[in-house]
Amino acid sequence: MFRSRRAGLVRRLWRQRCAADSPEDSPGALKPAAHALFKKLKDEELELLVQAVESRGAWESGCVWAPRGELRGAKQALPPQVLLCRLYRWPDLRQPHELKHLCYCTRGRGGCGDAAALCCNPHHFSRLAAPETPPPPYSKASCSPSWPDEPQHPGTQFMEFSYNDTSLSQSTVKDGYWCKLAYWEHRTRVGRLYAVHEASVNIFCELPQGSGFCLGQLPAAHCSRAVQRARGKIGRGLLLSQEPGGVWAYNRSEHPIFVSSPTLGPPSACGLTVLKVLPGYSVKVFDYEQVGGVGSWRLPGEGPCDPHSVRISFAKGWGPCYSRQFITSCPCWLEVLLNRPR
Repeated sequence: MFRSRRAGLVRRLWRQRCAADSPEDSPGALKPAAHALFKKLKDEELELLVQAVESRGAWESGCVWAPRGELRGAKQALPPQVLLCRLYRWPDLRQPHELKHLCYCTRGRGGCGDAAALCCNPHHFSRLAAPETPPPPYSKASCSPSWPDEPQHPGTQFMEFSYNDTSLSQSTVKDGYWCKLAYWEHRTRVGRLYAVHEASVNIFCELPQGSGFCLGQLPAAHCSRAVQRARGKIGRGLLLSQEPGGVWAYNRSEHPIFVSSPTLGPPSACGLTVLKVLPGYSVKVFDYEQVGGVGSWRLPGEGPCDPHSVRISFAKGWGPCYSRQFITSCPCWLEVLLNRPR
């Protein structure tokens, strides 16, 4: 009875495998190594793995512990986490250094050598995003944006052009949150600032399980089709986490997000970098060490802004490579206002 139940779990796992573009990346080439790994997993580990892959990461699942060491059976020996990530998420994945543990993964446990174990849950990992080409500089425009101090409507705030008005003062550090989130539709801020006290936060419209900043509960400031379409693409949104040295964003949605901050580009860059982050990818959106003692930051064509801030647009990009030159032209975007580290 137990053997048939275990065989049923393995069959369910194999049905969830990804299709691949080339025979070299096909699941069939990984089948011997995959079944060798399944045999090493305990029944409860198999059940956790089934839950993770069948929900495609929508449901929070625990760590799946596997013995350390590379698995034979494929053309090359693969670590367990690379094998399962290739099988269920990215068939073109090659090396462990392309992956990043998500903040809620406990990574490894046990003693040393053969007794040590590591997590191989494919939905406890993201792929690292990197610019495809050298980022172009920000384009210039004649206007210079800003924000008023007080909202003109209980649920919204209209931007008049002063980024300093939504920056956080030094006194907020002692209040216990590491950042505040502002959600915008074009030039209109929707809802109040959302303070983040935990080390990580989900920002989403539809999330089957979990908590965080739910944008779907906020009233739409614009009834335009562009905003409605962009809101419909937010879905599971993103995971924002404060980790040693900086802040990371993981794209949980099914559409790209676009991110910009003073530390994304090289220090010599004359403008801010706008980076496209594909679904399942993550990027370090802010580096506390790199920002150093920068006191003010000016966006060409837009004016000064808080150097301890990050901007994230859902589904729509902006800048010289896009029809939208400024983020205020994007239908749905997020501003992350960071407390300065003590």
